[in-house]
Amino acid sequence: MFTGIITDIGRVVGVEQRGDLRLRIATAYDTASIDLGASIACSGVCLTVVDKGADWFAVDVSAETLSRTAQGAWNDGTRLNLERALRVGDELGGHIVTGHVDGIGEVVSVIREGDSTRITIEAPEAIAPYIAPKGSIAMDGVSLTVNEVEDQPGGAVRFGINMIPHTSEMTNLGEIAPGRAVNLEIDVLARYLGRMEQLRSRIRNVR
Repeated sequence: MFTGIITDIGRVVGVEQRGDLRLRIATAYDTASIDLGASIACSGVCLTVVDKGADWFAVDVSAETLSRTAQGAWNDGTRLNLERALRVGDELGGHIVTGHVDGIGEVVSVIREGDSTRITIEAPEAIAPYIAPKGSIAMDGVSLTVNEVEDQPGGAVRFGINMIPHTSEMTNLGEIAPGRAVNLEIDVLARYLGRMEQLRSRIRNVR
């Protein structure tokens, strides 16, 4: 479990195709304090540490994960938003994030507004009902607040977020540009409410 507060920007420094994709990620974390088997969120994806060195750790990315996450996220040289797993007693500065990607969005526009940046993202129909104004969303692992939502023809949705300079400096979102694919995770409460509504609909149809 995570909070969407990024604590390091890692970089993919090695890619090896085995049965799964083995990534070596450079980090400023004290890797002596990272156990093998620990979970680290990498741009919003919960991955398991399978090897480590003085300034790097390695993870395996399965075909399932590759199919459900943004293309280009696992290329050599890519910068990744990193967050170590939440510990009991840690401050919950963002919102509850599981590290399970619900959909892939696309950046539509990036506009400066004063010192901040307004970003508009288009999300697929499957997760559109779970994105609401003033709600929380994780984008490439970063906890953000949705400002406005605009439904699109065909069922997709466009939503806007405001990125303050601190977020731009402390995450890889500072280099974001239109056309970029991003990992999206909806608020966990919305996910459960959606499941409950599905079950209610099935019961009504049976009756």
